Amino acid sequence: MFLPNLFGTDKGVTARQNFTSWISSMGSRQSSAGVMVNTESAMGVAAFRACVTLLAESIAQLPCELYRRTADGGRERATDHPVYNLIHSTPNKKDTSFEYYEQAQGSLGIEGNHIALIDRDSYGYPKELIPINYSKVKVLKGSDGMPYYRLLDLNETVPMHMIHHIKYFSLDGYVGLSPLQTNTDTIGLTIATEQHAAAVFQRGATMSGVIERPATSAAISDQTKVDGLLNKFTERHGGGLRNAFSVALLQEGMQYKQLAMDNEKAQLIESRGFGVIEICRLYKIPPHMVQHLEKASFNNIEHQGLQYVIYTLLPWVKRHEAAMMRDLLLPDERSNYYIEFNISGLLRGDQKSRYEAYAIGRNWGWLSVNDIRRLENMPPIPGGDRYLTPLNMVDSAKVQSSLNATPEQMKDIEEILCRV
Repeated sequence: MFLPNLFGTDKGVTARQNFTSWISSMGSRQSSAGVMVNTESAMGVAAFRACVTLLAESIAQLPCELYRRTADGGRERATDHPVYNLIHSTPNKKDTSFEYYEQAQGSLGIEGNHIALIDRDSYGYPKELIPINYSKVKVLKGSDGMPYYRLLDLNETVPMHMIHHIKYFSLDGYVGLSPLQTNTDTIGLTIATEQHAAAVFQRGATMSGVIERPATSAAISDQTKVDGLLNKFTERHGGGLRNAFSVALLQEGMQYKQLAMDNEKAQLIESRGFGVIEICRLYKIPPHMVQHLEKASFNNIEHQGLQYVIYTLLPWVKRHEAAMMRDLLLPDERSNYYIEFNISGLLRGDQKSRYEAYAIGRNWGWLSVNDIRRLENMPPIPGGDRYLTPLNMVDSAKVQSSLNATPEQMKDIEEILCRV
């Protein structure tokens, strides 16, 4: 377990280093709409939560593998390496691999950073990755230009090799920018719109209708009679489904006028939809993937899914892979080992498109039966490793040489021409 004495004292470090503090955590920020934006309030917005959890669950479901490069240019799973089980199955004693990567990507999507302590064995290999709440860490820049990490709860400062740090887009190279920090007004406006909509329904300030009396009728001077008239009318005709088809009788020339939805309400609905689009734009996520189907068209849904994988998900995947290779592999291992998330399952098309692609690869000789079965998560079969060669495809040099007649053939041709 990580205890303060595990890191030793940081007095020597502070004596040697001239630290410059970077802002590595942030509290609430007030938006121009007048609402405070923090993690809790932002996660209360359905679109924001949907975007963050979609990315987190997409990363968490991908198998993470450690590969070893082979002499023939291929690769093999390095299951005998200490890091393989760490990144593939059990990052630590508490979390499963899905839970760990989900939390890591969730922290990246909200705070712009993910930080975990690295517990190493006596040989320097990592044994556990223990995630830390980003608000409990302050990132410092040392005089050597390297990052150091101040663990606020433990009151310790640790060097870079003891921390696994994944950054979002960064301006200084030390701390990733949080979407809550850079897009406070976008998120704050969405929160304000939701709060306003809730307040309208809570207060019920908008009247559903009015009862009009002719101008020639004398005014009812007794407020008790006015209240009694309104209460009785509401009781008999405003009781919901029970009084949906009741019949009203108005006397003295009274008329009931129902109020239609005004422009403010209509714009409120449009504003709520616009807030969803803005948050989706913030995370580069197609709106239909967070259930915003107002203008959705499913004619090209497969291409939109591939677009999400390539342009939205893949950059996050590369951040995870590069940071793990830097922090978890020893320097002399990085030329022979590499870490990779398997996203081939997400890039596959529908069944018809896959089978057509398999047929092309099989007929042109660069896919075997077992190659295809492996891509479909099926076991190999005996004799399935043979590759086909199209019979109508030959070397161009051989075709050219076959067009030139030999001396014997030329002699035979001359004899035939002489007979003619």
